[in-house]
Amino acid sequence: MSTQRKLTRRQFMTGCSAAIAALAGSQVSSLAFTPDAPNPEALIVVFLRGGWDALNVVSPIADGPDRGYYVAARPALKLATSGANAALNLDGFFGLHPSLAPLLNLYQAQRLAIVHAAGLVYDTRSHFDAMQYIETATLGSKTGNGWLTRYLESLALPSSSALPALSAGGSRAASLIGYPRAVTMSSPSSFNLGGSSTYRTQQTNAVRTMYGSAADWLDQAGKETIAAVDLVQTNGIGSYTPANRAFYPANSFGNNLKFIAQMLKTGVGLTTATIDLGGWDTHENQGVTPTSYMGALLNTLARGLEAFHTDLEACGGSTDFNATTTVVVMSEFGRRLKENANAGSDHGHGGVILLLGKPVKGGKVYGQWPGLSNAQLYQGADLAVTTDYRRVLSEWLRVRGGRSDPQLSTIFPSYAQQADIGLLHAPAATPAASCVIPRKIYLPLLRRA
Repeated sequence: MSTQRKLTRRQFMTGCSAAIAALAGSQVSSLAFTPDAPNPEALIVVFLRGGWDALNVVSPIADGPDRGYYVAARPALKLATSGANAALNLDGFFGLHPSLAPLLNLYQAQRLAIVHAAGLVYDTRSHFDAMQYIETATLGSKTGNGWLTRYLESLALPSSSALPALSAGGSRAASLIGYPRAVTMSSPSSFNLGGSSTYRTQQTNAVRTMYGSAADWLDQAGKETIAAVDLVQTNGIGSYTPANRAFYPANSFGNNLKFIAQMLKTGVGLTTATIDLGGWDTHENQGVTPTSYMGALLNTLARGLEAFHTDLEACGGSTDFNATTTVVVMSEFGRRLKENANAGSDHGHGGVILLLGKPVKGGKVYGQWPGLSNAQLYQGADLAVTTDYRRVLSEWLRVRGGRSDPQLSTIFPSYAQQADIGLLHAPAATPAASCVIPRKIYLPLLRRA
């Protein structure tokens, strides 16, 4: 006699309702698993919530007026140019924070590009306003959908694109607001119908038969829920060994990057993904050493990005996923030039944007440097913005995303298009497959974090 317990309607509904509600309105229209299909161009947007200190991420190190202004304004926070914990020389004028050492080899291999004095050309020092304006790309207005949504709507995605957009984390990024096919997922291992594991198979099978062909929202949401769960479970997503011995940070940032890498390799048509790393609002005790608060946060970022790039690398004849993947790292704004009385830095203006991947013409600091004299600072306090962040994103959308100027005018409705900076290779000119594994130059105290 079978000892299997009967699944009651209450138990079934308890297990299913949360997943169905979460995915209602998130369309997964096809589950074609096509690993042999060409890799789509993928844009991964890493948003650093809180406003990172761009002047200590990439600081002036050359002898001259700007170095003098920087040193005078930051007696406690300045990066040294020699000795222990010195900035890493990039081009003779700029130096990289030592906690970003895992990225230096990628910069030298021309896989990492830096755009300095870049950001939002709008007068606000509010975190929430600045983030909203950047992610909707409707400066001065907090309404409407996200810029990534408008980009995705401009694409004619193939039927094999089962999951074109992903927000890796606990909530959907504002840049994907309004896109019904975007899925938000914080942990693939927990992406199931919930409830007791004893009844999970019964719940899953019940959902398959419970929802029919009716066009109402409940039937649609139920079918989309089970489709997304199938996608995750049948392809082993969440049970994954990174390639090339890539070592991700053992935290949510590292786990989400690893998940995105697996999704790119699974062949579900991932076209764009967003991921956040918070904690950059460093008003006090910011620090400059590798063991300081900001040093540790920067090292987490660098180790995560390095592991992601290593994981996608074409070594041993593997697929060259780096050839079609670009990572953009940005924040809502930078910090003021002058440190505050609490050994921290306050809300500023100009920032730094990083671009990582084989599509990138790396090994260079791009952008017009505005200078750090009082007359050159924005409102006499901040690094000025000389490169609109939309110029950087527009170049990727045009060169790698194949978007026309009329389409770009829809994606960035209030932006007058400018000439490309020269940040990216055209798809046909992307360097041939190669294997670049970063040298292990981690900082010992932070390697175990």
